Amino acid sequence: MASQITLEAAPPGNPAKQRDPLRLAIAAVVSFVTTVIGLILLAWLVLYVTKGRFLKRPFERTVSAMTLREVKVAGDFQLYFNPLDVKFLAEGMTVSNPQWASKPNFFESTLIDTNIATWTLLFGKRRVNWLQLVDGNVDLEWDAQSRRNTWTFGDPNKKAEPLELPLISAAIIQGTNVRYRDPVLQLNADITLDTIKAADTKFANDIRFSGNGTMRAKPFTLAGSLMSPNQTVVGGRNQLRFEARSGPTVLAVSGTLPGATEIEGADLKMGVRGPNLSLLFDFLGVAIPDTRTYRFVSNLTKKGGAWRFTRLKGVFGESDLAGLMTVSMPENRLMIDADLKTDTLDIIDAGPFFGYDPQRLDAQGGKGAITQVGGTPRILPDAPLRVDALKRFDAHVDYSVARVRAESFPISNIALTLDLNKSLLKLSPLTFDIAGGHLSSDIAIDARGVPVRTTYDIRLSPTPMGKLLAGFGVEESGTTGTLKARVQMTGEGDTVHESLASADGRIAVILPQGSFWTRNIQLGELDVGTFVTKMFQGKLKEPVQINCGVIAFTVRDGIAAADPILIDTKKNVMLGRGGFSFKNESLDLAYRADGKKFSFLSGQSPVGLGGYFAAPKLDIISPELVGRAGAALGLGIVASPLAAVLAFVDVGDAKSAACGPVLAGADAASQRTTKGQPRDDVGKGTTAKSESGKTSKDEKKSQKKKFLGIF
Repeated sequence: MASQITLEAAPPGNPAKQRDPLRLAIAAVVSFVTTVIGLILLAWLVLYVTKGRFLKRPFERTVSAMTLREVKVAGDFQLYFNPLDVKFLAEGMTVSNPQWASKPNFFESTLIDTNIATWTLLFGKRRVNWLQLVDGNVDLEWDAQSRRNTWTFGDPNKKAEPLELPLISAAIIQGTNVRYRDPVLQLNADITLDTIKAADTKFANDIRFSGNGTMRAKPFTLAGSLMSPNQTVVGGRNQLRFEARSGPTVLAVSGTLPGATEIEGADLKMGVRGPNLSLLFDFLGVAIPDTRTYRFVSNLTKKGGAWRFTRLKGVFGESDLAGLMTVSMPENRLMIDADLKTDTLDIIDAGPFFGYDPQRLDAQGGKGAITQVGGTPRILPDAPLRVDALKRFDAHVDYSVARVRAESFPISNIALTLDLNKSLLKLSPLTFDIAGGHLSSDIAIDARGVPVRTTYDIRLSPTPMGKLLAGFGVEESGTTGTLKARVQMTGEGDTVHESLASADGRIAVILPQGSFWTRNIQLGELDVGTFVTKMFQGKLKEPVQINCGVIAFTVRDGIAAADPILIDTKKNVMLGRGGFSFKNESLDLAYRADGKKFSFLSGQSPVGLGGYFAAPKLDIISPELVGRAGAALGLGIVASPLAAVLAFVDVGDAKSAACGPVLAGADAASQRTTKGQPRDDVGKGTTAKSESGKTSKDEKKSQKKKFLGIF
């Protein structure tokens, strides 16, 4: 019988099992990840076992291609993960310099052995946990145009990058030299670094460094040490000590760093002293005014790419200074931001701010501001503005002074805002209180072109004239009136003297209503009779009312001419002519006072003011007075002694001034009498006049000779 095969159907309710797609996907991912991890572990194991020595040639080729420099390793080479951070070791490693550099190699060493943090490297931060460098040489150079440097790798035409060292927590450095060259800053430095065993048990080692160099042809030396904390010390920080000297200038820094090259968040103290603060700022390529001998201390740290000098305090000369300062490099351009204050400023210490020689001021005091040029005294400073240095940095400085120590200048509450933006320097506003009044000014120095152009706008609010003159040593100022003034000029040149010697503009001093002492009025008029009478009556201090007055000058090419000088009082009209020169600082002014009432024995002749800014001379014996004396003598001989008196009679015909144009500071052509008639008796903007009011050719020639110093 043939056998039969029977297939039994699957029992109902138990269908055949099917594979889940989701599980298959998860299994595939797990399998892939496991494979990748396995490969990574395998690669890690291979690298760890072989120390990555087989990567030596690929490393040289790859890094050379990336940096466009020749990179070579002559001896042993290691590159692997240990266990997670990167271990790198190279013997006889060299990295070439670009062709324009003065040295063949940017870097070379007998040994470099380091441990690099992997996690921070993934986020673009280079952190070195440990570094050993033996017999290293690093060449840091800028080219002659300061456009390229040796530490910017890759395309030689790309913008040069600032020097940023990797963060190094601890290091051992032996026999290593760092060379720095910057032709634009005129800075050359050579520094040697060596590590010795630290004497302090809290520290593992002590990196000592020393060096020398030149800055703007001036030699300097430096020395210091950096002690790295022992690994057994929890939270230890690197201790830094640093000192640099350039002649008598000494800079010392001490404190702690988070890492050997980690300045961010550093806690440092700085002290500096020397004969002139500008010598210190030369190291930054920054131009500041000269100062007398100084010493300062401050806290120092770095935050967000900016160096911060806080709790800064000290003295320069006989003055104090305190505040804070920040130095940063936005868009690779040096920026200085400071907020400074002085409680007491000695007037001698302010001299160098305007260009006076601090050494002369130290030796001679206020007399040191006066120099001799061609046998004549000069007081306007000739120190040139450092235009080249202004091009290299920007600045914003707020500076205030509470009190000024000065015998002749009652000044206080100085406030200055200084802004320097791409060679445009503004002192705006510059304000201070003076003798009960207030002076405000806006000064702009444009050094973006040649020549340097300076604009002046100086305003003096109503100021008690008596108090102002009392500050200059006058026991009794002779007036209770007030004055206000404005100066608006523009000049060219890189010194104060050159700027004013080429200036054009206007100077106006206005005297609103007030009073003079009687003796000043009578002596100004040389009214001997009235003066003697009032002297015996005890009325010399009797006030004479000032109706209005203006002392104004038109300035053309550095020569200022009266335009006008006109003071109207109750009894007199004072008139002035002449001018002065910013070129040779000479004075050639004359004024006279004509009475409004009849008077005997009145000289009615000009009182002259001559000499120079630094040595003015008052001349009351004028040719007019000599002429009157001659006439009196003639009348006395021909007629009788009584007739001689007639030569000194003042008929009192002075014309009162209309005060509207006077108080407006208007020029001479706009001045009027009280009857509305034009005045022809005031200076009209020229320094020499004929009786007709027109400048003659001979007078022009004489004027030019006098004010240009041609004899």
